[in-house]
Amino acid sequence: MNYDKILNIVDKNNGYITTKEVVDNGIDKKFLSIMVKKGVLTRISKGYYGLPNYIEDEYYKIASKSKNAIFSMTTALYLHNLSDRTPLIYNITLPNDYSGILQKDKNVIINYINRNILDLGVIEIASPFGMKIKVYDIERTICDIIKNRNKIDGEIFGKALKDYARSKNKNLIKLEKYAKIMKIEKKVNEYMEVLL
Repeated sequence: MNYDKILNIVDKNNGYITTKEVVDNGIDKKFLSIMVKKGVLTRISKGYYGLPNYIEDEYYKIASKSKNAIFSMTTALYLHNLSDRTPLIYNITLPNDYSGILQKDKNVIINYINRNILDLGVIEIASPFGMKIKVYDIERTICDIIKNRNKIDGEIFGKALKDYARSKNKNLIKLEKYAKIMKIEKKVNEYMEVLL
């Protein structure tokens, strides 16, 4: 019965499951260890399991380590097709009071911010492997890269701004609203005046 419940969750998650999901569904986490011993599941990392032979979804793996993890900066640009560079290191944003396992993850660059703007522009999308992850929307991402200009590769920065300016889906009203809240309105306006 518990095995079936776990496999149903794995099936809905495109081949993955976390210890948290097992516990949240009222199943004893010991069943994960039993399933790993039997070869039904593979332990990918602490608290993260998958069916054997499944390609690891690094995005989902990172997201499953903190409910506050939001993909941002150059990783968000990639997820929104504003960069063609596949991330090797993933940019995430977390609240500035965060202290957890992601701080030790070598594949992650953390951007810490105040909780009062943490959720500004957060959306949920499917990772390249089909799992739900949190990422900043395009306008918030543009504000972030402008605010953190000195941390972004010049080529990635320039291409992202040009592609955004040419996009039919851009929302300049939302961009201005975010820029005002983030206190970077002048900087954003300077870049947009040149590009539009």
